[in-house]
Amino acid sequence: MSPERYLRTFDVLGLLVQSKDGLRLTEIKEALGLPVSSVHNMLQTMVVAEVLTVTEDLRYSIGPRVVGIALSTVASLDVCTLARRYLQDLAKTIGDDVYLAMNLGQRVFYVDRCVGTQRVSLDIRLGDSLSLNATATGKLFAAYDARLAARSLAGPLKKLTPNTITDPRQLEAEYKRIRSRGHAKSDEEAVDGVVGYAIPIYHGDENLAAAIHVSVLSRRATRAHERKLIEAAIACAGQVQRSLGNFTPQEAQVAA
Repeated sequence: MSPERYLRTFDVLGLLVQSKDGLRLTEIKEALGLPVSSVHNMLQTMVVAEVLTVTEDLRYSIGPRVVGIALSTVASLDVCTLARRYLQDLAKTIGDDVYLAMNLGQRVFYVDRCVGTQRVSLDIRLGDSLSLNATATGKLFAAYDARLAARSLAGPLKKLTPNTITDPRQLEAEYKRIRSRGHAKSDEEAVDGVVGYAIPIYHGDENLAAAIHVSVLSRRATRAHERKLIEAAIACAGQVQRSLGNFTPQEAQVAA
């Protein structure tokens, strides 16, 4: 592969990372100023290599191979590195499994996991895309990202359990409630017998940097445990935010 063609693949990736719904060949061609034949051949090669995926309506998006590389990269980023010791402390405090979640393009997924002290532990795989209408973390990111919310509300909304929200109007109202209370909950909406909670971690610009997710077996999800869990998770999120340099006005004055 020529150096010029090699660099063009990165131009394509950089373009598609910014597109939540993917782009058609003509849109990519126009954005990069390249001939149709050249772009078409390059895209087909990238699809075969699983660097990109293509939908039935011929929209190209980031593929699983790139997501895998991104996950490995995320593990070395400050937010993941700085968060881990706080997540470990949280898992010990509440006893339940704790996850760190992030958003890449159209996908929300877990990038790290700290196992709790409970004998029964849930095996939730890192890197799998999370439902935006059923999981606490997916709903949290969609509630704070208009593009993710629009894609989710456009449907179809997959029913994973009897409790899954499949009505767009109800889901839109749920997103509004999440923004109002500042955290998300999935009450056996993604997996029967499992209650999930998601707490936001903010950048200094008030955009989501990541989220703390806690999975609890439904028999443990009492009001008392839920209150303890949410309070501890919010405190944990605050510790991570301060490690990232995101202080409240009062904290910033103290830090100065």
